[in-house]
Amino acid sequence: MSGHSITSQDLSIGQIFQNFYLVPDYQREYVWGEADAKGERGEEVEQFLKDIHGEFEQATKDGAPEYFIGTIVVCPGADGVFDLIDGQQRSTTSFLTLCALRDLIAELDGKVPATLSGQIAAQDTNWQGDTIERMRLDLQYEDASGVLMEYGEGKGKAARRDGTRSIRNLANAYDTIREFLSVQFPSDANGLRRFHGYFTNKVKLIRIETPNVSRALKIFETINDRGVGLDAMDLLKNLLFMNARAVEFNKLKEVWKGVTQTIYEAGEKPLRFLRYYLLATYDVDAKLQEEDIYDWLTRNEGQTGHGRNPIGFAEHLREGAAAFQNFSRGRNANGGIDYGIANTRSLGGSAVKQHFILLLAGRHLGPELFERLTRRVEELMFVWLIAGVPGKDYERIIVQAARRLRHVSNEAAFSAFESEFLTSQKALHRQAFINAFLTLHTYDLRKFRLRYLLAKITRHFDGLAYGEAGREGLSHYLETKNDIEHILAQGADQDAMAEFGEGADQFELVQRLGNLMLVESSVNRVIKNRPYSEKAIVYPTSQFLLARCQATVLAIGANDKITRAIQKLKPASSWDRQAIEERQKWMAEAAVEVWGVAAHAATSPT
Repeated sequence: MSGHSITSQDLSIGQIFQNFYLVPDYQREYVWGEADAKGERGEEVEQFLKDIHGEFEQATKDGAPEYFIGTIVVCPGADGVFDLIDGQQRSTTSFLTLCALRDLIAELDGKVPATLSGQIAAQDTNWQGDTIERMRLDLQYEDASGVLMEYGEGKGKAARRDGTRSIRNLANAYDTIREFLSVQFPSDANGLRRFHGYFTNKVKLIRIETPNVSRALKIFETINDRGVGLDAMDLLKNLLFMNARAVEFNKLKEVWKGVTQTIYEAGEKPLRFLRYYLLATYDVDAKLQEEDIYDWLTRNEGQTGHGRNPIGFAEHLREGAAAFQNFSRGRNANGGIDYGIANTRSLGGSAVKQHFILLLAGRHLGPELFERLTRRVEELMFVWLIAGVPGKDYERIIVQAARRLRHVSNEAAFSAFESEFLTSQKALHRQAFINAFLTLHTYDLRKFRLRYLLAKITRHFDGLAYGEAGREGLSHYLETKNDIEHILAQGADQDAMAEFGEGADQFELVQRLGNLMLVESSVNRVIKNRPYSEKAIVYPTSQFLLARCQATVLAIGANDKITRAIQKLKPASSWDRQAIEERQKWMAEAAVEVWGVAAHAATSPT
């Protein structure tokens, strides 16, 4: 190959593994076969094998169809070894498939084809005349920790399985391949040899060879920018390496690993993080979708500076990832306790994270202002969710707010921002929020959100009566030792239904918000499905003010704060349809106070 030319070859797996390959240490780790939160392996490896096996089954004695699995990009490395720049996932999976075929055949009858052994490892003599046994594929990045060699050496099931992400993924992939082959060729060594023949002769790749790594990276970018292969996160990594000097590779590799590992530990999808980070940090249209991220980056180097200073950009990204990880754990950017973030996590669940855009944009604020931000964000997110504002609509507002928030540096500027974006949005949706409360049933909300709602109202009145010390968060109220009590019980006994009167047997009425209250499980066990008159005697044993005063105003103390808090409550001496209606109206009024939904505010951005 001439010094500047790029060549491509249509090669079989067998021809590919007549050469030696090295995956450079700056490449991303092996991710096929990665297990999800439930421990179930990823489907990429099994699908890879299913597709190939499907073609294999079409073979006849006269011939077999070829199957194309993609492209790899290489450039010459040291000692005649190719540096593998693109195609690591399919190449590593192919190598593991060869290892599994050899291991299964060896276990069944020991007649492993010499060609198969030679496709996994072979002797290689360098220019100094030294001959060594070398694996056809070597993963140089630290995360692999030399474990691929263990599969190449035949350790298979005894290879290391714990440690880094790649070690676990390689083990998952190897196990998946063994299981697949064992199911398709049960105790059938000849069948495995036939499949090996098909796999190495009829499964094809296009190998693109470039004269140097910079050309290889450019080819990588071109292929993937046209929708073949990797996603925007991988392309961004490639873009940074293209703009970095060779002497910066090790530093950039270290920083990038910090980015990806942090996102992985946060249990987040890398592209969602990257999109939120860009929306929080730069002037980006809220319509930006994940598939458009890479194109946006290539057109906005003036904003990001990733071309001039790729390591600096990556370091900022790593810092953003660390903050994101803390947010996902209910903490502030520095890992400290933050009740607003923790509460928003309780109300939103794992799927609602658009507010992280605002948190990322505001993480430069001092502790007091940032805590104020998270409290207001919690309130606003709940208002939006209860009022039924579509996610795409409130995300647009969040992005607008983030642009403004990035430039807020003092209390006066924050107060103006708070009024313009946060308070005004709550006011804008005030009536929809109240209307939703007036008609709310248990089945209108997911249970974790219903628990948040009741915990928040219960905590609010405890705070008014006894002070905030020890009650800043909701964890005490959200504990499993507390129950959602149906005042008119589900499955109320005959006495309870008779005492309640008309509608006691109506499911809709029992599930009304006005019929619900948070109490300790110990209290709930005592009152069970009994009549309200009997429950009213037990409610005062609760530690929650709202439950203690459900049936009557109690003389708890002479403290003015307690008295004022009790005066806001609405005790009911008896329980019937009207009492549920009145309590639901009262809860709607209380919600306006609890979540700070003002009647009037400055004009909100639209």
